[in-house]
Amino acid sequence: MSLALRRRGRSEEEIPEWKKRVVEELAELFKKYPVVGIADLTGMPTAQLQKIRKKFRRHVYFKVAKKRLILRALERAGIDKSLFEPYLQGSTMLLFTDMNPFKLARMIESEKMPISAKPGQVTDREIVIPEGDTGLQPGPILSTFGKLRIPYEIRRGTIYVKKDTVVAKPGDVISPELAGLLQTLGIQPFEIGLKILAVYDGGVMIPREELLVDLEQFSRDVADAAREAILAAAELGLVFVPEALEMSLAKAAAEALAVAREASLPLPGLVEEAIKAAVARELAIAAALGDKAAELGLEVPKTEEKPREEPEKEEAKEEGGEEKEEEEGEVDIGEGLSGLFGF
Repeated sequence: MSLALRRRGRSEEEIPEWKKRVVEELAELFKKYPVVGIADLTGMPTAQLQKIRKKFRRHVYFKVAKKRLILRALERAGIDKSLFEPYLQGSTMLLFTDMNPFKLARMIESEKMPISAKPGQVTDREIVIPEGDTGLQPGPILSTFGKLRIPYEIRRGTIYVKKDTVVAKPGDVISPELAGLLQTLGIQPFEIGLKILAVYDGGVMIPREELLVDLEQFSRDVADAAREAILAAAELGLVFVPEALEMSLAKAAAEALAVAREASLPLPGLVEEAIKAAVARELAIAAALGDKAAELGLEVPKTEEKPREEPEKEEAKEEGGEEKEEEEGEVDIGEGLSGLFGF
């Protein structure tokens, strides 16, 4: 037996029993649960971790183990360890569950605890000192306000911030002065909790950026897709889709009504409309024919004449005697139809 084989055999024999038990336990958990989350424990306070474990113990089995033991367990469970290996860096925890991966991620990420900023910490967000009374009395701290360019004034013996002021942007390093001022003002700009790195679901590893989706935007996208699908189904005449059938029937009814109206069919609700349309067409024809309309038996609607000039009135009296008043008459619908259709 070669030296390498002897060393390998001796190292396997020297594996502590507790490590073997951990590997066996993990392998069984990988076989039992179809969904496994990987969470980052960096900077996680023990008290906060215990609180989370207690709250979700009915839905999630939490397990902390070393990377090497986890990879051994994956091999034993017949799972591709290359899916897990990129996420098993630093201090991590495995979350075994039957829950939906997205629900698991939202549930864990919702358990955050606010914490204060520390000197030298790189911020991943914008930090704002809000407008208002700080409750702080003037003194040496005013130099900090000046150094951080926070506009202030003294009101009733206390420091008043004149407007919302951005004191740090993403990527900035928190200075000792800013960390001290934030703590004095009781501002805790950061949060701490379990950070989901990825979730394994039946052979597929879903990374963090795909797990934490905008639910409101997602709902809007789904609603838009549903509307477009119904419109497409209605256009194709898919009668087995209830919403599409309803739209198709409504469209067909509107088209049939338009055809009936155009053909002046005496359908319920269209008779009066058809008569009005016929009268309107007759009047339009009569107006277009002018003087010849009377020869054809069409009655031309009378229009209101403009008042004549005074000299014209005198002429009318000399020629024909008294001035006649013209009566304004209404067009008889029946007579108009008879003239148009000859009955």
